[in-house]
Amino acid sequence: MLLTLAIYFLVIFTISRLTSRHAGNEAFFRGNRKSPWLMVAFGMVGASISGITFVSVPGMVLKGDMTYLQMCLGFIPGYFAVAFILLPIYYRLNLTTIYGYLRDRLGCRSYKTGAAFFIVSKLVGAAVRFYVVCFILQRFVFDAWHVPFACTVVVMVALIWLYTRRAGVKTLVWSDTFQTTCMLAALVLIIVAAIGSLNLDLHGLVAKVAADPHSRVFVFDDWASRQNFWKQFLSGIFVVIVMTGLDQDMMQKNMTCKTL
Repeated sequence: MLLTLAIYFLVIFTISRLTSRHAGNEAFFRGNRKSPWLMVAFGMVGASISGITFVSVPGMVLKGDMTYLQMCLGFIPGYFAVAFILLPIYYRLNLTTIYGYLRDRLGCRSYKTGAAFFIVSKLVGAAVRFYVVCFILQRFVFDAWHVPFACTVVVMVALIWLYTRRAGVKTLVWSDTFQTTCMLAALVLIIVAAIGSLNLDLHGLVAKVAADPHSRVFVFDDWASRQNFWKQFLSGIFVVIVMTGLDQDMMQKNMTCKTL
């Protein structure tokens, strides 16, 4: 496990070194507007779901069945709204930060307020996700080496800072692509391991899941339920617009492409 982690960070630092050559402010904040759109799109998959998805979603299925997929259906029109409404505005105004739109339309005070809310919300959200990741690393890797949890956190923060400090978003575009690949590979391995532990083939696994009462996806008959289809579907639309289209962290990589 420790060797896997070492190889992972070795690849990340190699990416950082290659992308940081001749990197200046333009590369740090906008990737020189030369990022391949396919890399940006693929990297967004991992950035959107994050590693915490592997921990939280299985637990959600136990409590609310697979009704979460109703919200995922709402993500689709939400991403269309981001792609065809918000991104064209950002590119037309040639923004470095999406909150520059607030400055142009409503003034500097609105711009600073929007940016401040982003920083606070991102600090809280990132802290929670980072804590979960560090907790898992501590539990399955570093406890065996008797490494203190505080040391794990400090080292992880230092490693992240080191590989992003020179080229910024230019590095993140490529590192996110690598991280998404690792995440999807891990998902495949988890499915394979689950099939093996249950002594089933893929067809048998699908049949077993379909027969389980927790496989329920749609809820149309109970308007009072939190899992009602229209509540989940509409929530999915606005979740994407707010947490992706109006989030500097998510949109910054999308604004590093040459054109739409």
